[in-house]
Amino acid sequence: MKFDREKLKLKSLAGRTSKVTSDLLAGSWGAETPVTEFAEALPDILAVRELRKLAAALVRSRKAGGTRLLMYGGHVIKCGLGPLIARWLEEGVFTALATNGAGSIHDLEMALYGATSEDVQEGIKDGSFGMWEETARHYGKALDRGQGIGRGIGLEILENGGNISVSPFATAIKTGCRVTVHPSLGADIVHPVHHVNWAVLGREAEKDFVSFAEVVGSLAGGVVLNAGSAVVMPEVFLKALSSVRNLGFPVENITTADFDMIKQYRSTFNVVRRPVNALGGQTVEVTGHHELMLPLLDIFIKAEEGKK
Repeated sequence: MKFDREKLKLKSLAGRTSKVTSDLLAGSWGAETPVTEFAEALPDILAVRELRKLAAALVRSRKAGGTRLLMYGGHVIKCGLGPLIARWLEEGVFTALATNGAGSIHDLEMALYGATSEDVQEGIKDGSFGMWEETARHYGKALDRGQGIGRGIGLEILENGGNISVSPFATAIKTGCRVTVHPSLGADIVHPVHHVNWAVLGREAEKDFVSFAEVVGSLAGGVVLNAGSAVVMPEVFLKALSSVRNLGFPVENITTADFDMIKQYRSTFNVVRRPVNALGGQTVEVTGHHELMLPLLDIFIKAEEGKK
C-alpha cells in the first residue's frame, strides 16, 4: 500500500477536544504583585494544577478538622526548609510529622548548633564522618527520656535553648502536634556511637510507630504528603496503613501526595497509588527540587485560603 499525503482525512478544529485552552494560560505579574496573585497567574497545567489540587485538599481538610500528615526525608531539612515546616505547624497546615533518622539528626543539629550537613567525602578519608560528640550525646539523652524518639528530640531541643523557629521537632512539641521518627538501624551517624543504646533506640522506635499508626488511622478524609523520603517513610506508611485497616480503622478517601526530585518507586506506589486505588481518594505527584516546590506549595495554600 502506497502512503499518499493527499488522501489523509482531515477534520475541523471545531470538533476537537483540546487539553490546553486559553483560560488555562499564564497571566501577568510584576515586581509588586502579591504572591497569592502570582499563584493565580500561573498556568493551570501539569505541576501547577497538582499544587493547586493539594493546596485545596489541605485547606479543605483543615476546615473539616481532618488529619494532615507530613512525612519527609532528611534532605528536606538540609535544603533549608525547617523554618517552613515549623511555620506550617504553627499555622495548622499540618497536624502531624514523621521522618527518618536523618531528618531528626539534621533538625537537632540545626536547632542546637545552627549548622548541619557535613562533607561526607572528606570525612571518610580519616574516619571522622559522623563522629560528632554533641550530636550523639544529645540524641542518646533524647532516647533516655522514654517518650519516643520524636518527642524526646523535641524536648531535648527545647530544654537546651534550641532555636525553635528552625526546628519542626521543637515546634511540634510547642503546638501539640505529633512528631515521630522511624530509624533504619545502622543507617544514621549516631548509631555506631556508644551514647546511643540500640535496645533503647528500638524501644523508642516502637513507641513512635504506635503513635504514627494512630495518626494514619485517623486519615479518613485527610491528607498525607511524602516529601523526599524514597524508601523508609513509604514503607513505614504502608505497614501502618495495613495494620490500622486490619484493626478496623475506617481509613478511606485520602488525598495522597508525593514530592521528590525524581520519580521514586516506593513513594509512587506505597504512598500515592496503592492507598487511593484500594481505599478511594485522589493523588498528587510533583517532581522538582524541594527548596522550590515546597515554598511554591505554601504560596498556593495562601492563595487557596484567600478565596471567598
